[in-house]
Amino acid sequence: MTRILLWFLLLALLATGLALVVSANEGYVLLVLPPWRAEISLNLFVLLAVVGFLLLYVLARLIVHTLALPRAVAEFRRRQRERQANAALFDAWRLLQEGRYGHALKSAEKAWAEHSRPPLAAFVAWRAAHILRDAEGEPLWAGRAREGDAGGFQAARLMMEAEFALDEHRFDEARVALQQLADKGGRHIAALRLLLRAERGLGHWREVAHLARRLEKHKALTAEQATPLRNRALLELLRSLSPDVDALQRAWREMDAGERSDPQLALEMAQALMAANDCRGAQRVLEEALAEHWEPALVLAYARCPGGDVLGRVAQAEKWLKEQPEDAVLLLTLGRLCRQQRLWGKAQSYLEASLAIASSREAHLELAQLFDQLEKSALAIRHYRAAAEA
Repeated sequence: MTRILLWFLLLALLATGLALVVSANEGYVLLVLPPWRAEISLNLFVLLAVVGFLLLYVLARLIVHTLALPRAVAEFRRRQRERQANAALFDAWRLLQEGRYGHALKSAEKAWAEHSRPPLAAFVAWRAAHILRDAEGEPLWAGRAREGDAGGFQAARLMMEAEFALDEHRFDEARVALQQLADKGGRHIAALRLLLRAERGLGHWREVAHLARRLEKHKALTAEQATPLRNRALLELLRSLSPDVDALQRAWREMDAGERSDPQLALEMAQALMAANDCRGAQRVLEEALAEHWEPALVLAYARCPGGDVLGRVAQAEKWLKEQPEDAVLLLTLGRLCRQQRLWGKAQSYLEASLAIASSREAHLELAQLFDQLEKSALAIRHYRAAAEA
């Protein structure tokens, strides 16, 4: 309110000042255009000049606006189409997230025709067509999305290509797309996740283990997620390398200490080496693993390979027995090792001690075979029956 009053006062002062100036001004203007002469007051001349200038200005603006009208109408229509295209693109994304893929495809097609950045609509339509298994629409929209590579959409297009290829178990194509992305510096966490799926599908277990370590390092996988995945990959790697002892040893050295001490991996490595008749190598692997984790499966495997340093294994197992005197599996393993060395008395005592702690089919079979070798048929038959009943 105060501001309005101030404006009124200012206008009143200006009007008063202008009236005083006009009343005090007695000048005139003489206009001569032979043979005519005109004399008017200076005040009227100033008034006419101001009014004339304003009329000329309005006329000039009117002409400019009239000439620019077609362009303004075209710009208005363009903005209107852009708003409609933006609305259609928004609807397409919303419908896609809602799972209404057919409607999303229609909205995306409308947006693609009018939007200033058509690849955005093409990506939505491509995903909807892929989910709908539209055999004709999917390659069409894939091609339209590819047209946006020059506009900075190549990375997005390669990610979608890889994802859709993985969905259809086209692992080679997914790997090629992701390699192209990596060549352009786009190997980020999401790309590594997709690459992990591709390498698993292709059976590239060394790469799977490597990627699992990287993803765990970048906290894209928790330890609970990464460990079984990595171990499974390493297991498959060891199986694929058997019975090549040199390749197995190289792969084993590449693993870290925690992986080499994992009971399942150590058992797989030992079995692969046994299959290749490398009993000494299997012995080392099992001893190192048992030093970290005392597992019955590893103890049993310790006696499976008939070659190598059997006496050394007997000595090592007897050292373990001092620490694990009530371990039935260790006593069974000692019985088997002693049988391999024809230490009949020790083998019988260890096997009987194992049965005294925990009756098992394996111990009964070992004793039965031992008594067969010693030609004690009655005892052998008794233990065969016990094994069958166990």
